[in-house]
Amino acid sequence: MEDPHFWDNPDEATKKQRLLGNLKNDVETYNKLVSDHDDIRDMIEMADEEPDPSIVPEVEEMFEDFKNKFETLRMKTLLSGEYDDCNAIVTLHAGTGGTEAMDWTSMLYRMYSRWAESHGFQVEVLDSLDGDEAGLKSITFQVNGENAYGLLKSEHGVHRLVRISPFNANGKRQTSFSACEVMPDIEEDLDIEIDPKDIRIDTYRSSGAGGQHINKTSSAIRITHFPTGIVVTCQNERSQFQNKDKAFQELKIKLFMLKQQENAEKLDDIRGKVTDIAWGNQIRSYFLQPYQLIKDLRTGEEQTNAQKVLDGGIDPFINAYLKWIALGNKDQKDKTEAR
Repeated sequence: MEDPHFWDNPDEATKKQRLLGNLKNDVETYNKLVSDHDDIRDMIEMADEEPDPSIVPEVEEMFEDFKNKFETLRMKTLLSGEYDDCNAIVTLHAGTGGTEAMDWTSMLYRMYSRWAESHGFQVEVLDSLDGDEAGLKSITFQVNGENAYGLLKSEHGVHRLVRISPFNANGKRQTSFSACEVMPDIEEDLDIEIDPKDIRIDTYRSSGAGGQHINKTSSAIRITHFPTGIVVTCQNERSQFQNKDKAFQELKIKLFMLKQQENAEKLDDIRGKVTDIAWGNQIRSYFLQPYQLIKDLRTGEEQTNAQKVLDGGIDPFINAYLKWIALGNKDQKDKTEAR
C-alpha cells in the first residue's frame, strides 16, 4: 500500500512524477513502433501487388528509422541499475600527452555534448580549467535527461587517441590520454554528515562564462575532503552561495556512493575503477592515423567512421556495453583481473 504521506515528501513526489512521465513516453514510443511496423508492412504489400521501384528507398528509410527506435527502446530494458534513471555528472581529465591530451579532452567534451544534444539532453558546465596552450585540463559537466547516467556509465574510464599531432611541427604520430569519470546526480537530500574539520573550502575567481560579475568576485568554490581525498569544484553558478551549494551536493553524492558500498570492488560497479591516465588502462582507443578505427577494448565493438563517433555517434558503444553487462561479462572480467 502506498504511504499516505508520500506526496508530503517533495523529493519522492518529483521522482514518482518523473517515473510516470518516463513510463508514459515508453508506452507512446511502443505504440508508435507498432504503427510504424504496420505502415512498413502495408508499403511492402503494395509494392508486391504493383511493383514500383520508387517505393524501395522510402521503405528502406522507414525500416532503418524503425530499427533505430526499436533498439533505443530495447536498450531501456537493460537500464535496471538503482541510479540508471538519474542525470549524470561527468568529469574529464587530461592525462599523458601534454597539450595534445588537453586538446583531446576538449574533443571528448564536444563529443559528449553532441551526443547529449542528439538525444534531447541538456548539458550544464559546472567547472572547467583551460589548457595552457589549447584544449582543457579538466571539465565537469552535468547531463540532464532520462537515463543519462545509465547510458553514460559506459564511458567511465581512460580514452586513448592516436593521430598526427597538430601541435608537432614534424607531423609525427602521437598518443594521448584523457580520463572520464561518470557519477549519478542523486537529487534527493542525502543523509550525509560532513564534519567541518574534514574539509577545506577555497574560493577563487571563475574563469567561465557569466558576464562581468563573475570576473570581479571570487565566486568559484573548491571543496577538499581530507579523509577520502575527494575534490569537487563548481564555478558555473552566478553566486558563491549557489556554487557552494552545488559543490556540497556533488561531494555528498560521492560520499554517499562510498558509504553505500561495503568494499572497493562494489564501488567499482558504480563509479568504475580509478586508474592512471596512461598506457594499459584505456577502455577505448581512437585511431585517426594511419587508418580510422575506434575500438572498445571491453566489448570488442568497432566503428570505422571516426568522425561520426567524434560528432557524438557513440550509441553503438553504449548499446554494446549494456549488452555486455547484461550477459555478465563485466563480472567475469573483474574476477579474472582480481586473480
